[in-house]
Amino acid sequence: MSDPSRFRIAIIGAGIAGLSAAIALKDEPRVDAQIYEKTSELREVGATIALGPNGMKTLERLGVSDALDESVAFRNETGHPMIYRHYKTDEVVSFDTHSESVEQHHHTARFFRPHLQQTLARHLDPSTIHLGKAFQSCSFDEELQKLVITFVDGSSEVADILLGADGIHSPVRQFFVSTSKTRITGWTTFRSVFPISHVEHIPDLPREAVHIWGPDRTLFVTPLAQGLFSVVGSHQEDPDAPPAEARHQAAAWDSAGAVDDLRELYKPWSPLVRSIVDATPYTKVYPNSAADGLETWVLGGGRVTLAGDAAHAHGGAYAAGGSLAADDGWAFAQAVKNLLAGDSFVGGADIGAALRLYERTRKPHTDRVQKTVRRRNENMVRRIGKTESDEELRSRISNRPDLRWIHEHDAVHAFSEALSASTSGPTELNGRLESL
Repeated sequence: MSDPSRFRIAIIGAGIAGLSAAIALKDEPRVDAQIYEKTSELREVGATIALGPNGMKTLERLGVSDALDESVAFRNETGHPMIYRHYKTDEVVSFDTHSESVEQHHHTARFFRPHLQQTLARHLDPSTIHLGKAFQSCSFDEELQKLVITFVDGSSEVADILLGADGIHSPVRQFFVSTSKTRITGWTTFRSVFPISHVEHIPDLPREAVHIWGPDRTLFVTPLAQGLFSVVGSHQEDPDAPPAEARHQAAAWDSAGAVDDLRELYKPWSPLVRSIVDATPYTKVYPNSAADGLETWVLGGGRVTLAGDAAHAHGGAYAAGGSLAADDGWAFAQAVKNLLAGDSFVGGADIGAALRLYERTRKPHTDRVQKTVRRRNENMVRRIGKTESDEELRSRISNRPDLRWIHEHDAVHAFSEALSASTSGPTELNGRLESL
């Protein structure tokens, strides 16, 4: 249970952002960080997740080096973060690259989401993770000078800071910013993870993470650690068209899908693609949603903030969502440590300053990510119904934007700059940052 003699932080959500924040704070003796998760068991929703070099470096900084091990993380042997193929010919049209400075163990990796979540959770005392705790409300108690957080089950907790890390449909965000509603983008994915034995018999089965592009849809396939394989089909509809809108509103995230619908999407594609899709034993449906960026992440009178999809509900950030979440969790923890580093901490005003430091570290980057994703999504909708020649498709694949600024973002440098620019000036934390 919470220790009343220490600085209390309530983290809502046991996803990557929440777990990363708690891990980064666990060895800080002045902090008591507790996680409150709505589900009755620690179960990551979803199929695969990718971490780019920034996310892999953050895991290492957190001391979660076992998550970089090949028993959990799958990396392409060629070193390419992603390989792009043609939907009819299966030929490699293009591929992404890392910067020369990125070391091999920091190369982009794919994970089965539960594997990554379980690995992170093992680095925390189980007693600090409270299950079946769905956030309901939050208020400030003037007498206690604490936040009072209530849960749907009728229980409550007090805290000095509330970190909402509860996903794209974040109840915490919507409680404090009632106008922040998610909207469907029309982009739907069908995701499956299963033993590789289902597809092992297929000649020329891709042995690396491959993104296959067609004129109006894509298919992502990759091996995963521990003998698994993933198939992710994606297609775009007009989110404002009534049939699409009704389907998206009716489909719940991570709901069971019809594998025949997945197979129908790829009937015109190459024999290799059809063989993979035909062998896929099941699928789940993930209607994509997004929300506009927030004006500020400092909420609740300066004692509440957000992380991960709760802070930047981008709606598909080029497979960078996991890294963004890990970087958020780490940066939030550094801001808290900076708050407590000196002897002049006086309470609420300083908490607000710490959360603004965290915001200055992360929000400029994630705002840029959200704008880039929104433009991408708008372009996909504009292409609906338009005929694309093979030459145009190949050009679109080959002339993708260079997104290393997302996948190789330096969160340590960003925090150091934000700290130096703060009104309180740099602290002893700057020396520790230089060693990271």
